[in-house]
Amino acid sequence: MNRGHFFLPWNASKARLREAENARKNRLEIVKAVSQGAVSRRELFKWGLITGAGLVAPIHGLSPFVKSAYADGGGIPTGTPTSPGTLGIEFTQPMQRFEVLQQKPYRDPVTNLVNLSPVPRTDGWALGYDPATDPQGARYNVDPALVNGRTGVTGPAEGRPPGQDWGHQRWNESDPKLAEYYPKWALEVTQEGAKTNPNGNIPFSFYNAPSSQYRSLPVQDPKSVWTFNGTVPPKLVKGRYGEPILFRHHNKLPPNVADNNGFGVNTISTHEHNGHHGAENDGFTGAFFYPGQFYDYHWPIILAGHDSINPGATDPRAGSPTDAGGIRNVPGDWHETMSTHWFHDHMFGFTSQNVYKGNAAMYNLYSSLDRGAEDINDGVNLRLPSGAAGTTGSAWGNLDFDVNLMLADKAWDHSGQLYFDIFDFDGFLGDAVTVNLCYKPFFQVQARKYRFRILNGSVSRFFKLALSDSSGNAQPMIQIANDGNLLPQPITLTQLDEQGIAERYDIVIDFSKYKSGDKLWLVNLCEHEDGKGPRDDLSLAQALSGKSSDPCVGKFLEFQVIPMTAGTRDLSQVPAQLIPNPDLSKIPVSRERTFEFGRSGGSDSEPWTIKTDGGQGLGADYRRISAAPKQGTREIWTLKNGGGGWDHPIHIHFEEGQILARNGSLSNVPAWERGRKDVYRLKPSGSVTITMQFREFAGMFMEHCHNTVHEDHAMLLRWEINEGGSPFLKPLQTPMPSPEGVSYISSTELPDA
Repeated sequence: MNRGHFFLPWNASKARLREAENARKNRLEIVKAVSQGAVSRRELFKWGLITGAGLVAPIHGLSPFVKSAYADGGGIPTGTPTSPGTLGIEFTQPMQRFEVLQQKPYRDPVTNLVNLSPVPRTDGWALGYDPATDPQGARYNVDPALVNGRTGVTGPAEGRPPGQDWGHQRWNESDPKLAEYYPKWALEVTQEGAKTNPNGNIPFSFYNAPSSQYRSLPVQDPKSVWTFNGTVPPKLVKGRYGEPILFRHHNKLPPNVADNNGFGVNTISTHEHNGHHGAENDGFTGAFFYPGQFYDYHWPIILAGHDSINPGATDPRAGSPTDAGGIRNVPGDWHETMSTHWFHDHMFGFTSQNVYKGNAAMYNLYSSLDRGAEDINDGVNLRLPSGAAGTTGSAWGNLDFDVNLMLADKAWDHSGQLYFDIFDFDGFLGDAVTVNLCYKPFFQVQARKYRFRILNGSVSRFFKLALSDSSGNAQPMIQIANDGNLLPQPITLTQLDEQGIAERYDIVIDFSKYKSGDKLWLVNLCEHEDGKGPRDDLSLAQALSGKSSDPCVGKFLEFQVIPMTAGTRDLSQVPAQLIPNPDLSKIPVSRERTFEFGRSGGSDSEPWTIKTDGGQGLGADYRRISAAPKQGTREIWTLKNGGGGWDHPIHIHFEEGQILARNGSLSNVPAWERGRKDVYRLKPSGSVTITMQFREFAGMFMEHCHNTVHEDHAMLLRWEINEGGSPFLKPLQTPMPSPEGVSYISSTELPDA
């Protein structure tokens, strides 16, 4: 493997380096023009400045990698020379822990008034919403930059589409059958440029060393990084089953689309990945909202099977942890309990750019089984590593030894600002691994068990993790969950499976066998040469050798072992049985479908496509309905990779699935994929057969590749749960947002959807 294949060689002449830098600057000017709408990709394609695959054409003065542009699309990082300023600062800054977002009662306990202003629109379809009297709720003054300089324009304060189809399902406080869905908590956040660290008004950098002896990466311009509340660390929501949340998301991004430092768009849609709730709260890719607006997302936090399994809430395994240490039973199937979610932008055509820019956070769900208090021994609590209620005073949701890790590769331009290449449709790869938005940090761990909830929050990069000691020996890890769902049984491994974009792997590491002062490292074994998928999985020795052509291979998080706090004990455990899968054997299969994910043959606008049931390969069009399963049924879907050596992590919104076969056989499904999942890696030329049920809610949902560059160009389709009763007639109309209000157009559907 020749590193020079991807980068300018280390001994390149000064003239060649100047030439490459000038080409990079010219390329950035094109990126800027496209991101600000001054020119379209289609126009650049017609002019011969980009290729059909989306690459900047290998023209002298435009590409800094003229020779490699024919072969690999510009190397790592994609479309720019190596990120500056990272050498010598590895493992010299502490890792940031997630900041927990603070909730407030939805209704004030004294006044009984709703704790939000303006009060949320009461247009749940069960309430008999009257559009004539309340077309879209409160109004706001639209910034002239959003409406071609016009002044005095107003629009709806909430960007959620109007009418019954987009009213909150199961929303009626006065109906005893629906009261349990009514929000108990309110949570308000903004999306805005990252300006400060909430722990001290420190300008945000991906590297903020505790000592001036280390050189820091440059402070980020607020136009470069857009985060929740405009701050860092990344954010965490804690929720309990049976306690619905009204999540109000304010868009405070710059009204001028040009204020984005070359990538990202200021309209957003928030997807709670993989929440069991109505489509109006799912972050549908075409239900986006504008600067100055907000969107109220209703997260009911119910167990799937709520309507048909355990309706009397008699099984304490289907339960929510109480503040007093007890259990409040809830309806539904306890086998469907979920634990680790995340939420992120889902703006049509711009998901990759906005997520990369900072629109990503995590969400821990707590239950009677996974309550986050390891010392409560009630016969139901699994007592996984978290923290002790007797020490912290909290009977649920302790985070002392339960740690969220968001992994993402990044790149910086010559001035140290966050960089993204919008021209390579195969996928974007950075050359610097970050953990919780920190470049290669360290984390001090006590000599006891820890749980790590690991999210692959990258745009196109896969990871494969191993744990190494100081001698380069692989150390054991216990995988307990996959995609936020606890597995039927824990699995002890020395390396995890490849982790696709958006997959979550929960693991337990027992540091008690190490002595104080020992160091261990999480190591990435997965090597890329482009964004289409992994090239190779290396051995631990190969990854540690430093010889890989991929700069993101190797160590990326250092653990420093310290003694346990005096007077404390590790009361956690990893039981032999976790959460068995739901038994679907007695539920008839109403239909089987096939979706094939592949290349279009060189289209400049839609290089990635999906074939439905053997039909034509089609690019994304969120007006088109590709499947319409009936509510209350079970189906089997086969997801096929069209070939070509690439990989696709496919995400299906709303319902968890179980993998029945890989490449036609259950024997090809490893133990760590035999739980419930919501992201399915197809592997090169492979296929996955899954089964799902469609329950409780209805509306329009999505299925797409979670290599978000593939999703944006245009590997995404819409499917719809229909025939569930009024108002869900078939098909639903498609919302078309604008700053002045949302209109609707007719939807189309494939034959026999």
